[in-house]
Amino acid sequence: MSEKPQSITLMIMGKEYKIICPLEEQDELVYSAQRLDQQMCKMRDSGKVNGPERIAVLVALNIAHELQTLKSQNAALQHGLNDALKKLNNTVENIL
Repeated sequence: MSEKPQSITLMIMGKEYKIICPLEEQDELVYSAQRLDQQMCKMRDSGKVNGPERIAVLVALNIAHELQTLKSQNAALQHGLNDALKKLNNTVENIL
């Protein structure tokens, strides 16, 4: 049974954000916020991008690209695994 969502405070680029989420998801949310904060601060500190909104959009674009790349890799791996399982199943059937 999942517990009632609770409020959690996250710090991103020196600003507090209160988010409500289920207790079982809080660790992942904290990790995600820390990663976002690191990437945004790194981009800000590089001096190449000005303004928190622009930094947020560019970091979000980088994270979205990373996610899409991982999804594509996962789909390719899943396809390869399915092919290997079909071949293995055919081999087992031929032996029997």
